[in-house]
Amino acid sequence: MQQSRSRPSRSCVWLFDLDNTLHDASPHIFPHINRSMTEYLVRHLGLEHAAADHLREDYWRRYGATLLGLMRHHGTDPAHFLHHTHQFPELPRMLVFERALRGLIKRLPGRKVVFTNAPRAYALAVLDHMNARQLFDAVIGIEALGLAPKPQPLAYRRVLRAVGVPAHRCIFVEDTLENLRAGKALGMKTVWVSRSPSAPACVDVRLPSILQLRRAVWLAR
Repeated sequence: MQQSRSRPSRSCVWLFDLDNTLHDASPHIFPHINRSMTEYLVRHLGLEHAAADHLREDYWRRYGATLLGLMRHHGTDPAHFLHHTHQFPELPRMLVFERALRGLIKRLPGRKVVFTNAPRAYALAVLDHMNARQLFDAVIGIEALGLAPKPQPLAYRRVLRAVGVPAHRCIFVEDTLENLRAGKALGMKTVWVSRSPSAPACVDVRLPSILQLRRAVWLAR
């Protein structure tokens, strides 16, 4: 894990989800990952395509990540799985993101950290193609979370230990409501990137677009 450049005890930390928060993964990235995972199950479990696709979705629903089901029931090596299911030879063409976001993040007060369920190598590749890696003090992927994805409590405990501040000094920016709810329960301030017409009590600020991030700056006080 990339280490933070500084750790002032009273500084705020912005925790940014990656996929569908910092960039739009839905058009190209997520379909590619789903296909890659299904193909992995076909190759390594000897399943027909339809059965592999069903098992991928079943494990994702039951465990929060297909990988956890594969580890539990098939002894799958996590590093092997993550490497082979996150290959993107055409990543620059697949990325959809707002170029103006870089300037907005740069101007935010406090430290900025990427907190993602994706593998770190993939997250770094995405940030590099967005020309944004240098904006973040740390990039925390699923490996550093003990392979426990958000919203599992272990993921949040590990990220808080890594950033070195209590939960109430963290501003968590996410597109997934369940993940925000878990962060809020620990005391984090929450920013929901969503076009939903309303927001539940676990959301401090709702932004229809990540480009409206300036509306959440007051949370850093």
